[in-house]
Amino acid sequence: MKKIYPDADAALDGLLFDGMHIAAGGFGLCGIPELLIDALVRSGVEDLTVASNNCGVDGFGLGKLLDTKQIKKMQSSYVGENAEFMRQYLSGELELEFNPQGTLAERMRAAGAGIPGFYTKTGVGTVIAEGKEVKQFNGEDYILEEGIFADLSIVKAWKADDTGNLIFRKTARNFNPPAAMCGKVCVAEVEEIVPRGSIDPDLIHLPGIYVHRIIQGDHEKRIEQRTTRKREEA
Repeated sequence: MKKIYPDADAALDGLLFDGMHIAAGGFGLCGIPELLIDALVRSGVEDLTVASNNCGVDGFGLGKLLDTKQIKKMQSSYVGENAEFMRQYLSGELELEFNPQGTLAERMRAAGAGIPGFYTKTGVGTVIAEGKEVKQFNGEDYILEEGIFADLSIVKAWKADDTGNLIFRKTARNFNPPAAMCGKVCVAEVEEIVPRGSIDPDLIHLPGIYVHRIIQGDHEKRIEQRTTRKREEA
């Protein structure tokens, strides 16, 4: 099965449709699938539901899809540094389903493992629990959270082989593995494709069984908030 595609547009060809559900890896701007997001913008696909920790920043990452009004609903933990995200939500232009970060990650991972739902204490007694089933275990209340089963996963990794085994670099691992697991189809963009057999099996973060298409490309890797210390005087 061919998994390597020449570019992001080719890798998404035949997968997109209006109203689809997409899971996107990344945390802030760390480890986001920049090239695939740009291809989604070019495609013009509309009414998207996107599961991602946040929605990029103004004019970059998933924020580009907010600018073009291609996202209908976000499933997120954090509005973050994105003023347009906040504006669209407060004005009623964008639906928002808030999730605690751990719950969001587990909803993705659970779906990838074939688990339709799970009980958690996180959110009990808050607005997060509204409308959700509550069950007691050992005298404690837990709420039922459903797995996120996406039509498409888009993720960013450091290295891949041609079978789709992925390695993520340091904190860029973040939401990428669970996001990759929960999609019917997973497309990964990577910095380097290495020969089959050259990756130590013990170093693989995500097995290729979850990855269907791969592209290699250059990434801007923009820093969300650059913080530096003033140079000490000599």
